[in-house]
Amino acid sequence: MRRHNPKKVSQLVEIVLREDDSLSEKDVLEQIIELENHGQIAFREPEEPSSQNMFAYIRSPKSYWYWATLSLTLVTAMTAFMISQDAYPLVYVRYFLGWIFVLWFPGYSFIRALFPIELPFKSSSRDLDLLVRAVLSIGINLALVPIIGLILNYTPLGLQFVPIVLSLLAFTAVFATIAITREYYSQLNKTS
Repeated sequence: MRRHNPKKVSQLVEIVLREDDSLSEKDVLEQIIELENHGQIAFREPEEPSSQNMFAYIRSPKSYWYWATLSLTLVTAMTAFMISQDAYPLVYVRYFLGWIFVLWFPGYSFIRALFPIELPFKSSSRDLDLLVRAVLSIGINLALVPIIGLILNYTPLGLQFVPIVLSLLAFTAVFATIAITREYYSQLNKTS
């Protein structure tokens, strides 16, 4: 199995029958079922083929992160403009969402755009991969936000509240869209 890496049980049966012509197909299938019952091999559900349509992919469960990122970014920008600084209890919601907006979203969308499917180095588990992606997002964000601020400083808009919020919103939306597009084409190339 390691040498040929069959994708289907029928391929495995063909390989075994080629290796040992004294066995029948029924014997091979019984042996495979016995190996699975003893936990020596495991079957996985085949991944559903990636949709040929980009819009169908954006509506699929694989793109929930995209919609969550865009929605939370938009909600954060709206709360930043709608909740005034002196609205006592609601200002904490604005602060909390603002911290996430500044410390997470631009870096997360940028990392997703750079590495749409998997990171360039292998980790031992999916949870570790998510942790590494989160740490990279925060780290890259600490570099991106000051650069965006520096660029804004040299524009006629300057470093003011509205241009900062709108530029972070635009940066996050653009790189999240690039990321979902790259993810779609990576999945499409992976299945073909």
